[in-house]
Amino acid sequence: MNSNNRLTIVRQSPAYWRIVINNPPLNLFDPKMFAELNVLMDDIEKDTDLKVVVFESGDEDFFMNHHDVENRLTVPDQPGAMPFFGNWPKFVTRLAQSSVISIAKVRGRARAQGFEFALACDMRFASRERAKFALIEVGGSSIPGGGGVEWLSALVGRSRTLEIVCSADDFDADIGERYGFVNRSIPDAELDGFVDALAERMARFEKRALETAKKMVNGRAGVPSEGDLWTSNHILQGVDLWPEAAKAFTKMLDAGLGQVGEFELNFAERLGDFPSA
Repeated sequence: MNSNNRLTIVRQSPAYWRIVINNPPLNLFDPKMFAELNVLMDDIEKDTDLKVVVFESGDEDFFMNHHDVENRLTVPDQPGAMPFFGNWPKFVTRLAQSSVISIAKVRGRARAQGFEFALACDMRFASRERAKFALIEVGGSSIPGGGGVEWLSALVGRSRTLEIVCSADDFDADIGERYGFVNRSIPDAELDGFVDALAERMARFEKRALETAKKMVNGRAGVPSEGDLWTSNHILQGVDLWPEAAKAFTKMLDAGLGQVGEFELNFAERLGDFPSA
């Protein structure tokens, strides 16, 4: 086991790693987590034995949360650190095109950046009782800029993508499976065993066969290009300067954004309770 500040790598076998996401108390996506993800990709790409990685959370309430917006522009002094804008599309493209199969095992809330990260993985399996997915940005006078629009459009189609993006609401695992952005909704008590068995099964297969199969599927499945992701990422950078976005950000901070409590647990519901912009 190799423990870092935000990610813990559990090497189940030479071919199968579990990556445990743990950034208490809210599992926010922050610049240190991004730095560690970049280093992780370096390690994944150098390892000739690795075939499957599973991302999971050490927090039952949050798989991976939204961006740590207050610190989003920070570039920490550590390996892998780089500005989020312009570099997130590079990371996502590396993950999507890598030789390994990536699985998001979602237990808890995957909102905004966390949802977009899960969508960038090759597969998603979710706890029927505990998983919630939301792109909450429009409810905060912003837009999804981490690839959510691109991935969802390919997975669920135009109308359902518009519903998910423009409602800024929570969607559970059953709806996610029905819409197509979740592979399977699985009872929470069975989730770990199912994903572990699947990962171990694939880890027994030949790496070159897995890699070639993934490349073939990517070529036919409408996987967004780095350029597509770059465009959304930079649109978000401009939207952050809107006066409406600044006003909404202040309102959310006052309501409990980034703090342990009811607002973070029920983010999407609380956004629907805000008065009209």
